[in-house]
Formats: sequence, C-alpha cells, structure tokens
Amino acid sequence: MLSRRWLPWVIAIAGALLFIPGLGAVNLFDWDEINFAEIAREMLVTGDLLRPRIDFLPFHEKPPLFIWLQAIAMSVFGVGEFAARLPNAMCGIVTLLVLYRIGTGLRGRVFGALWTLAYLGSILPHLYFRSGIIDPWFNLFIFLGLNAFIRVVREDHPPATRSATGHAVLAGSYIGLAVLTKGPVGLLIPGIVAMVFWSMNGWRPLVRWRSLLVAGAVLLITVGTWAVVDLVRNGPEFMIAFFWRQVAMLTTEDAGHGGFFGYHFVVLLIGCFPSSLFAVQELRKPTRTEAPARNAHRRWMVVLFWVVLILFSLVKTKIVHYSSLCYFPLTYLAALQLERIWTSKVPFGWSRYAVGVVGAMIALIVMAVPIVGMHIEWLHPLLAQDPFAQANMEADVHWSAAACLAGALLLSALVLGHVLHARGRYRSSVLAIFLGGAFFVTATLYFFINRIEGYSQHAAIEFFEARQGERCYVITKGYKSYAQLFYTRKGPVSDPRAHDEEWLLTGPVDRAVYVVCKITTAPELGAIPTLHELYRKNGFVFYKRKP
Repeated sequence: MLSRRWLPWVIAIAGALLFIPGLGAVNLFDWDEINFAEIAREMLVTGDLLRPRIDFLPFHEKPPLFIWLQAIAMSVFGVGEFAARLPNAMCGIVTLLVLYRIGTGLRGRVFGALWTLAYLGSILPHLYFRSGIIDPWFNLFIFLGLNAFIRVVREDHPPATRSATGHAVLAGSYIGLAVLTKGPVGLLIPGIVAMVFWSMNGWRPLVRWRSLLVAGAVLLITVGTWAVVDLVRNGPEFMIAFFWRQVAMLTTEDAGHGGFFGYHFVVLLIGCFPSSLFAVQELRKPTRTEAPARNAHRRWMVVLFWVVLILFSLVKTKIVHYSSLCYFPLTYLAALQLERIWTSKVPFGWSRYAVGVVGAMIALIVMAVPIVGMHIEWLHPLLAQDPFAQANMEADVHWSAAACLAGALLLSALVLGHVLHARGRYRSSVLAIFLGGAFFVTATLYFFINRIEGYSQHAAIEFFEARQGERCYVITKGYKSYAQLFYTRKGPVSDPRAHDEEWLLTGPVDRAVYVVCKITTAPELGAIPTLHELYRKNGFVFYKRKP
C-alpha cells in the first residue's frame, strides 16, 4: 500500500489522466451539454454574469453557478468543447479525493481507497466526469452538505462543541451551492433524507435548533449572494418563472423523456456496473460493526440511496442523470463489501458470478456494436417505422474490428478477475475488475463516441459550423435544439422579430434565413413557398430563404 502522503497524489493524477484527455475530441451533444455551454458563451458575449440567457433571452430553468465555471474555462481556453467539459473533469478529480478523505475518516485508509476505486471503476460515475452537464457538481455539493450535516448530528450534543457549529456552517454552505447549481431540488433532497432518518430515529431530536438556524442562515446567505442581486436588478420575474418551471419538471413528462417506474433501477444496475452488484450484496446482507457511528453512517447512505431512487422514479420526466446522486451511496455500499473481501481475504460470494454474467453481457454487446456498424444494413428492417433513424444510419461512419477492443478489454478484466479469485487472490481480483472497468470506459469513449455523434447529429452541426461569420438567421423547425446557437456562434440581434418564427419564414427579413428540420417534417417545410431546399443529409433537411 502506498503511504498516506502519496496516495492522494496518485488518485489526483489518475483522475486527471482519465478525465481530461480527449475532452474536446467530439462535439457537444444536444440538449443539455450544448444548452449549458451556450448559456456560458452568451454570458461572455453580453458581459452579464448574473442572468442566464439562451438565444439572448432570459433562461428560467437553472441558476448560474455551473455556468460560471464554464464561462471561466471558456475565458481561459476559448469557446469550445474542451472548456465546456473541463469543469466536470476537475469535479471528477475533487470527487475522488473527497471520497478518499471521507472514507478514510469513517473506516480507515483501505476503505477510503476502495470507495474511490469503486467510483472510478464503475461505468456511469466515471463517464459523467467527461461530460458538460450540471449534475456532477450538483451531486458533489449535496453529498458534501449531507456529510457535514451527519457530522453535526454526531457531534451536536451537550456539551456543545465548536466543531458542531463549524460543520453546520459547512452544511449550509454546500447545500446553498447545490441550490445555486440546480435550484430548490438541492435543498429538497437532503431535507427529505433528514426527515426520513429522523423518523427512523423515533422522531427524537437529531440536532439543536441553534445548529439548524446556523445552517439555514448560511444557506440563505450563500444563495442570496446571487438571488438578491438579481431580484434588485431584474425584479421577481426570474424567480417566479424559475419556481413554476421546477414544478412543471417534477409533475409533467418532457417530450421524449418519459419512462416506466423502474427506469432508474435498471439504469443504476447496468450503468453502475460492477459496483451495483456489490451494493446489492451489501443491501441483502448488511455489514455491521461495534462502532455506532459507522452503523449510523451506513444508515444515512441507505436512506440517501432510496430517497433519490424513489423520488426520481415518481417524477414523470425520466432522464439517466436524474438518479446520479445515487452513485455516492451505491459505491459506498459496494466499498463495504470490498472492504470485507480485502481485509478478511474472503471470497466474493454470489457477486462473483453476477459480475461475470452481467459484465460478459455488457462486453459482448459492446463488441457486437462495431460488427453491426460494419453491416449497417442489418438494422434497416428494425428501423422500418422510423425514417429519421434509417436516414441516420446512412451517415459516412467507418467501423473497424479494432473497436471491438473496448469490449474485449472488459471481458479480459473479468476473466483475469475470475482466475485470480479461483487462486485465492481476492485482493488482486478486486483490482483487476475495477481497474478494468475504468479503462473499459475510456476505451469505449475512444472507439465509440465520435461514431455515435456521426450518426446522431454531425450532419446538422457541420451545417451550423459552416454558417459561422455569415450574416444570417439559423433556426430549427419541428425539433428542439441549441446547436444552431452554439455552433453558428450566434451574436445578439437588435431586431426583436428575429425570435419570431413566422416573421423569419414569411416576413420582410434583411438577411438569409436557414431552416433545418428532420426528414419527418420536410413535407411541411417544403410547402412553404419562401423556402428553397439546399440538400439532405443523414436524416436532416436544409432549407434557405433569401433576404
């Protein structure tokens, strides 16, 4: 084992090597990645850092903290994919160090290292640090805030300690930052977790009122540093519209983002492989110790896991990253099993075979994708009812057998782990499986992500990029996108009619208008006499209207 002094440096360097290279190698994806990057770009264009805007109109869905991080990165590295994703890569490094430090404080250095390994070696937890979405920082702030509150519960009893007050300040600060990152849900989730834990504790007081007031005051000050200034400058419009948008997101289903109740159960089981299987093992047979603080912390993590999972299973809109806060308690539970295996040098149990079966299925599917890509005609009968998807498959995307190496890497790690386990080398088996998982994610991104983007959106983004510097209007019709804003580098427009679709299509415009649609809505646009079709490519149809 590495020394206490050097292991954090190894973790930080490993995170940097795994998360940072290749951030700018592929275009941002609609909607979320491009949405947030465009807001950051418009902040730099307008110089107004207080009010988020999209298409230079007020954006009422998200507070600005994550956008500020992207704007800072863009001011240093330039507007582009690398800067848009860099904040989350840095969040990944910080998260790994946080897990190591908290885990070490809870159960020792071995547990801290195994918790870090479980997070790094699982598919979605690793993948999200290479994205440009809000959730990694949002989840980290909630987790840190909840961890600080747990410390308050542990220490806030007579005689009062200064440490409890300090952790109350931290809890309020972190939860306030979570609210500044994504909105009121940053307070809702830890609030529900605390209420559930309180009920499980027989409604006996968890902390003194003084600590709650301190945490609440700090939270209000943290959020108020932005909200009050915005209220004074712009009035209550943003806050009112923001509130109702959050209500709508929780109670209605976004188009294309529905799903069944068990959606997030499946996402976590497959997406958090292999940690998910060890976590299930831990839930079925809990690890108990003689230390009450350790048992209490485990209970907090179980409550956090179920609250997040059930809450977002009830929410109408189903998006993969909505349940991503579960990654912290899920990998914690997995690490408890890994610690048992590591310290006692005992076999995995049934999880050994579950990891092999589920992992082999994932590896074989990933290995099959390049083969299907080289025979794309196999998919045509399956997509007969979806003309847009069929046209997507016509993209000029080249596959080779080398792309199978990503799945082969995971399969090799699983076989190695199985062989090492059979020889009684249980620690080495753990390392093989989870390090193999980390390299599998990196290899899959390397071989797959550009090709996936080539099918899904590249033709449209290629067209938008060609419009940079041209005096024109560019819009989409029949589908929602932010790509036309970010990739044309759209500037502010002085004519308010530029946001009126009817005027752009039929009014007295002063410059060319480009309209992009999917082939499924092409007949509708083809019937508009002012539009002239330029060409079609990979399911997208491009029109031009002369000024």
